[in-house]
Amino acid sequence: MYDICCIGHITSDKVVTTQAVMHMAGGTAYYFSYAVGNLDVNYLLVTALAESEMHYVSALRDKGIEVKVQPSAHTVYFENIYADDQDHRTQNVLQKADPFTAEQLQQVDARIYHLGPLLADDISVELIKTLAGKGMVSLDAQGYLRKVENKKVYPVDWPEKKEALKYVDILKADEAEMKVLTGHKEVSKGAKLLARWGVKEVVITNGSMGSVIYNDGIFYQIPAYKPQMVMDATGCGDTYMAGYLYQRVKGKGIQEAGQFAAAIASRKMESPGPFTGTEQEVLKFLTKPF
Repeated sequence: MYDICCIGHITSDKVVTTQAVMHMAGGTAYYFSYAVGNLDVNYLLVTALAESEMHYVSALRDKGIEVKVQPSAHTVYFENIYADDQDHRTQNVLQKADPFTAEQLQQVDARIYHLGPLLADDISVELIKTLAGKGMVSLDAQGYLRKVENKKVYPVDWPEKKEALKYVDILKADEAEMKVLTGHKEVSKGAKLLARWGVKEVVITNGSMGSVIYNDGIFYQIPAYKPQMVMDATGCGDTYMAGYLYQRVKGKGIQEAGQFAAAIASRKMESPGPFTGTEQEVLKFLTKPF
């Protein structure tokens, strides 16, 4: 039995900022896995990619991260273009990978399944239902809210949201994604509606403005912690959820888990690529004034 199992595609990413153009692995699966790699948790990544990108998996395994790989004809290829403030980006999808199936996950047992779909057909509602019968389901909503037209990504609503969210214990969305899902700009209204649809713990992030977590009628205000410098914001939301779920599976309360999550996300922004630091570094970072 694993503490946490993340399900999602590793991508080939092209990251364009005002300072540089970088080529690297990416996706929820990648950033989440690296962030938990040095944390004290029994963890499994389930991913799918083409043979040509198996070196990404080899690098994770070299870090001691357990990976179950499903074969895929292609690897997801994203282009992320960031503005100066790093809170906003435009995306292009140049290639897609094969979706995940219930059969592939039949022998995988975990306390928490964290689902990181990058596109709407990566993980079906039926698979969400199946996993909910085995453990808690944590979901990053972003993939279900993406429509690809002429390789460009546009925000759309998720037609199956009300059916799927009944089986989701923890939902992560940023404020823009929350607005698409619920029609509400105000976090309080959006989070309450998501809870009425069945989500037990609603995590709403807002970049440098911090985050809000709603559970059982209570709003938890999580501050953002200012990084020493901003090098690369790609994967910050995935890093945040890695820290949050790690703390929750260890029995920490929502406020403490949220603050740890915000701190690990800020630390990740200080260098390109995924977070590779330690829990001790994050806890030390939390003691600094912000």
